[in-house]
Amino acid sequence: DTELHLGYATSPDGIHFTRYPGNPIFTGNWTEDMMVIHDGDQYVMVAEGRHDIAHWMVSADMIHWEDKGDLDIRKVDGSKIDPGPYGTPTLWKEDGRYYLFYERNDSAIWLATSPDLSIWTNVQDDPVIDRGPEGYDRYGVALNQIVKYKGHYYGYYHGTPEPDWSLWNTNVAASTDLIHWTKYPNNPILEDNKSSGILVPDGEGFRMYTMHPEVVMHEKE
Repeated sequence: DTELHLGYATSPDGIHFTRYPGNPIFTGNWTEDMMVIHDGDQYVMVAEGRHDIAHWMVSADMIHWEDKGDLDIRKVDGSKIDPGPYGTPTLWKEDGRYYLFYERNDSAIWLATSPDLSIWTNVQDDPVIDRGPEGYDRYGVALNQIVKYKGHYYGYYHGTPEPDWSLWNTNVAASTDLIHWTKYPNNPILEDNKSSGILVPDGEGFRMYTMHPEVVMHEKE
């Protein structure tokens, strides 16, 4: 397969983007389905790597990245999770603790935590968000972003109603503890292969960008 590398673009308005002339900014590892948090004096990125194995990277300026290796995820008893893919990683940090959501073969979403990003331990060995039972996400799910708003956590995730994964959509679920999630009864919130949704603050509200199969901006009707 053609290896996927990391690019960078900036915009003054969130609509018109200019690609960084030094792209790709990182070629040391396959990098896709990434997300970044600002953590103290550095930025931390988690990303899917080759064979859907997630890795993590750090940067001081969001352009020069140091790869820190594959994510080390353990079961509740401390043993390593079973061999195989673990991808579409999503980070959240609160009260000095890091939270990592990840999927395995898009079959479900698990949650692990870490005090320092080095070793992750499942909060439970069962998923926190599973497929179905409704048809819109019956054949695959993966989490893209956590947003905390008015005391609740909102998880934006993509799902597929097709067994061949030919069509994806964007959905949301809510939680008060990051472990127990209730799916929005009117999911999906976006269809037609508009998936991998990311919310970005915009004044008093938000804009949503969907990243698959191309970047599209959505505003509230």
